[in-house]
Amino acid sequence: MKTDIEIARETKLQDIDLIANQIGIPTSEIEHYGHHIAKVPLRLIDDERASKSNLILVTAITPTKAGIGKTTVSIGLGLGLNRLGKKAVCALREPSLGPCFGVKGGAAGGGYAQILPMEKINLHFTGDFHAVTSAHNMISALLDNYIYQHREEGFALKEVLWKRVLDINDRNLRYVVTGLGAKTDGITMESGFDITPASEIMAILCLSKDLDDLRRRIDNIILGIKIDDTPFRVKDMGVGGAITVLLKDAIDPNLVQTTENTPAFVHGGPFANIAHGCNTIIATRMAMTYADYVITEAGFGADLGAEKFYDIKCRKSGLQPKLTVIVATTQGLKMHGGVPVDKIKEPNIEGLTHGFANLDRHIRNMQKFGQSVVVCFNRFATDTDEELDIVRKHCSDLGVGFAVNSAFSEGGSGAIELAQVVVDTIAATPSGPLQLIYDDSDDIKTKIEKVCHNIYGADGVTYGKAAERMLTRIAKLGISHYPVCIAKTQYSFSADQTLYGSPTGFKINIRDLVINAGAEMIVAIAGDIMRMPGLSKSPQAERIDIVDGNIEGLS
Repeated sequence: MKTDIEIARETKLQDIDLIANQIGIPTSEIEHYGHHIAKVPLRLIDDERASKSNLILVTAITPTKAGIGKTTVSIGLGLGLNRLGKKAVCALREPSLGPCFGVKGGAAGGGYAQILPMEKINLHFTGDFHAVTSAHNMISALLDNYIYQHREEGFALKEVLWKRVLDINDRNLRYVVTGLGAKTDGITMESGFDITPASEIMAILCLSKDLDDLRRRIDNIILGIKIDDTPFRVKDMGVGGAITVLLKDAIDPNLVQTTENTPAFVHGGPFANIAHGCNTIIATRMAMTYADYVITEAGFGADLGAEKFYDIKCRKSGLQPKLTVIVATTQGLKMHGGVPVDKIKEPNIEGLTHGFANLDRHIRNMQKFGQSVVVCFNRFATDTDEELDIVRKHCSDLGVGFAVNSAFSEGGSGAIELAQVVVDTIAATPSGPLQLIYDDSDDIKTKIEKVCHNIYGADGVTYGKAAERMLTRIAKLGISHYPVCIAKTQYSFSADQTLYGSPTGFKINIRDLVINAGAEMIVAIAGDIMRMPGLSKSPQAERIDIVDGNIEGLS
């Protein structure tokens, strides 16, 4: 089979005007970024129309290092629904340069189920990530300058909470010292970098409902703690307007197309292991305004992305999914069933069935949210019919829907079974009212412990000294009503990435808490997870090049 980039290059793209017109967006309303990308103004959102749309969440079992193919399934489902004559649109996240040049090589789907133009989407796209990075680091520069310029007046922060960000994997930047040199070079202090998808600005962009809400949230960002133990915010520097200006264009969602020339919105890009893992509320509402079925995804496994989709994004926006699709692969199931990673492509019925424990826990978790569930078997070339039938029977025994997806190799025709099962399930048994895991009125400890116990299956939660100090500060600030966003490894229900399957008898250690007062959530750092990833011994960057004018190595 051809590579992803070969398929993308051979696909005849339609002018973005035609793509917009397909779903009723006038050409006069869009802002062109070349022939095949456009921004759509958020003023076109119509919440009354959106309320009639069917929102579908695509999530997955706990992923392998190679992933599960969730984005490919999401795009494939959109293609399949359109093949059935339904008006369907995908609403997805933007890729980050970090994993593109680190592990994944790209995040625009795969095979014949991609969003295009994939090279531009995977690289600089419309500059949204650049805007987030610039806005975040502008705040850093303004904060350092404020401290420097007002020090003679007695102003000081006893603790600076705001770090810097960059959209690359760079472990050397996790902990840095700034302001070295002469007195005129600034005030020496410890700092560090997170990756841009972990930026609070990214979370704010993804959770804002409009430009005014964006400005309000930016003003409320807590940058540090003053000597009198009160918070110092962006609004105290009087620069909220300037930061909003940097994000003025980024807030409008991006319109692109699939390999079958169907519309897709791609907007926002927080990771689900270190952030909340969902595309923007604005893009989801825009897609729901113009489509009868909207497919969105949440990053990594359902314990991370899906939990945050419900407990943060839906809680804040009022969105109510009609269905949740859980993506599973034989390779993922075998890995969670105890098969060595270098053997998971080989037939192994025993390992496959032992891996059902991981799938089953994700299914039960989604049902706790009141969701109707369909399991999607994302088929690979090495899968056998016997393995497929075993998974199908297992899902039947559980009473959940099941369908095979072959969109990677067949495009929309390979996702018709999945699309039909989704349509039939929504018609017969749509998800009921969303049941959230914790209440707004719960304190932060209770919220963390409810997620760790009810979703991860942990026996208990412990807290480091830094986390305990932050719990006291959060209570004092009166922001215990914020939802929690737990940052932990994506490779296990636990905080130990080596514990595959459906582990029990473990505790989760919360070593620190980060206050995101603008995003209105508390980030809990579990285990040894880092908010600035590092590169592997052989990063994907070694295989990315330009050959005869064409980009190679993206996938």
